[in-house]
Amino acid sequence: MLSRTLRAAPRRMPALRSAYSTTTDNPVPANDPHGRHPRSPVSATNATPTSAEGSQREALQESPEAGEERRVMQAPNRKGIWSRSQQPREKAMVGPRFEQTIMADQPRPLAAIDLIHKQPVRWTEKKVVSCDGGGGPLGHPRIFINTDKPQICWCTYCGVPYANKHHRKHLESLPSTSFPLDPPVNDPAALPASDFEATNAKTGSTEAYQTATGKPLEQR
Repeated sequence: MLSRTLRAAPRRMPALRSAYSTTTDNPVPANDPHGRHPRSPVSATNATPTSAEGSQREALQESPEAGEERRVMQAPNRKGIWSRSQQPREKAMVGPRFEQTIMADQPRPLAAIDLIHKQPVRWTEKKVVSCDGGGGPLGHPRIFINTDKPQICWCTYCGVPYANKHHRKHLESLPSTSFPLDPPVNDPAALPASDFEATNAKTGSTEAYQTATGKPLEQR
């Protein structure tokens, strides 16, 4: 009796499968094949002053033109995205969460990918140097960098550049380099000359500059 029941079971399976439905009552598809273009949340309401105080201790108010310019600004020092996984701000800062939002009070950090290329080369006479990012909570695991080749070698963690003094003439003869060979003059994005010596124990550190004033090296 059991064997006949098992043999009969597969014959009833197609009928059971046909009883299920793949339709849904949800009118909105999970992935819209036509795409959507949400409108900008910046409007004339941004120009209406409110009683709350912003970063400048004044009433929250800005012109719609200035708000839209800040909304689509990817970074103050870079126009477009710098990573394939990065979302453009003009597409990310849309929707109800940004309605009546003062864009001047939203975070606008400088692009680190451009800031690091403002840092001058740390010259050394050693063939191998180490970098720990300055240590502490803003540092990183110590790694060792070979500087025996006639090129600029940078830390794979923080991007601080290093080069051997024996190759300086060769590097100076090149049409251009990815990092400045000497400290830039009056560049707010570069560390002071006293902070980038390769023999300094806090090589690559920007710990002393991590404040919230908004300057290039003072952004958390």
